[in-house]
Amino acid sequence: MKKIFSILAIALALSACTNKAKEEENKQAAIKAVKDSIRLDSFKRADTEKQKVLAQQAEEKRVMMLAEERRAASAPAVTSGTSTTTSTTTTKKKGWSDAAKGTAIGAGAGALGGALIDKKKGRGAIIGGVVGAGAGYLIGRGEDRKSGRVQPKN
Repeated sequence: MKKIFSILAIALALSACTNKAKEEENKQAAIKAVKDSIRLDSFKRADTEKQKVLAQQAEEKRVMMLAEERRAASAPAVTSGTSTTTSTTTTKKKGWSDAAKGTAIGAGAGALGGALIDKKKGRGAIIGGVVGAGAGYLIGRGEDRKSGRVQPKN
């Protein structure tokens, strides 16, 4: 009987040790799973925050574009005589218009030609400059209309 009790005691001791080890492993695995879950949650949280920031930036861009469109639409009208036209383009062309270039070139060429033709106290240069400027303006204005820089009269 002593032998049976000693065998049962040894078996009980061995089984108790293995259960504690298994319980400790299970506990470690559970802790690891919780840590991984927290880490994944933080990644998901960071991802959703990043998406929110991107959505907010897209909304800000859209608002800026709408504001610029409203500003362009409410630009003051260009008045010419009795007709009023508004510009519908949002990009403004830089540099001299063809009408301005034509006026400057025509005035210079006309003044030079007038000075060569009539040499009396600059009278020819003045008349030639005025006529050349007028002709250059008309030619340049026609080019502006062709290029779309100026809207033709209705």
